[in-house]
Amino acid sequence: MEIKATEQPSRVRAFRGIVTPMVTPLRDRDSLDVAGLERLVEHILGGGVHGLFVLGTTGEAPSLGYRLRRELIERTCRLVGGRVPVLVGVTDTAFVESVSLARYAAEAGAEAAVLAPPYYFPAGQAELLEYLRHLVSALPLPVFLYNMPSHTKLDFEPDTVRAAAELPGVVGLKDSSANMIYFHRLQTLFRDRPDFSLLTGPEELLGETLLLGGHGGVAGGSNLLPRLYVDLYEAACRRDLNAVGAYHERIMAISNGIYSVGRYKSSYLKGLKCSLACLGICSDFLAEPFHRFRAEEHAIIRTHLAELGLL
Repeated sequence: MEIKATEQPSRVRAFRGIVTPMVTPLRDRDSLDVAGLERLVEHILGGGVHGLFVLGTTGEAPSLGYRLRRELIERTCRLVGGRVPVLVGVTDTAFVESVSLARYAAEAGAEAAVLAPPYYFPAGQAELLEYLRHLVSALPLPVFLYNMPSHTKLDFEPDTVRAAAELPGVVGLKDSSANMIYFHRLQTLFRDRPDFSLLTGPEELLGETLLLGGHGGVAGGSNLLPRLYVDLYEAACRRDLNAVGAYHERIMAISNGIYSVGRYKSSYLKGLKCSLACLGICSDFLAEPFHRFRAEEHAIIRTHLAELGLL
């Protein structure tokens, strides 16, 4: 990936590969598990991923204070040290806060910003496109759009994405809708734009997305088993269907096991953080309103990790 931070972002070569949406290791409500962050970064990069994404959904960004977000950006960029591109989520309901965080990220050494629609007020597509025109021109980093309708109540509709892609600095989109029809429509719209990256979020769809022309994935499970997701990506690139199937089966074991232990939609994040804590990588503290798994769920997670050969 060749993404460079400049005052006026320009077209860049399309990103290809696996990006880890890093969990945020927390010690308490407003402080980082610094030693855990160091271990986590090395663990992820040791698996050969192609990029690191902080302050996304898996990173609990909307629940974190602005001081802590800046500390996480600075520490992560310093720990990564340019080994892979660092992408930073700058989604906010306040225009000026997105600009401020992107500028801080650029100064810290991040190489791209990731932007979902501002949540709470349900903007129309014309309003959303105007917002993007104003915001992207104020950002010092290339921008990946982030389609996450389950959390923002708003899609980047395909025509809006195509229009936004004409803005200097908009270089790709991460789709977490789990809607493959939507994704395929985007692929059709961008058939003539090999410079625009289309990445998938749900790792359960990663194998088929790659085989059908997607450029990569932003896979939460690569916090835990980064090499697995890189192996699947490489197998898809060489069209090794048997290998893709085997790696996909292992990813589904994570989804059906670790991500499905709890009773609520937070189970994915709780299971992932609990797993990392079981492996001694980082704390499993979660920002409120969530809480870490209790002893009963913790024991089930350990059983799943043993079945995966990690304990």
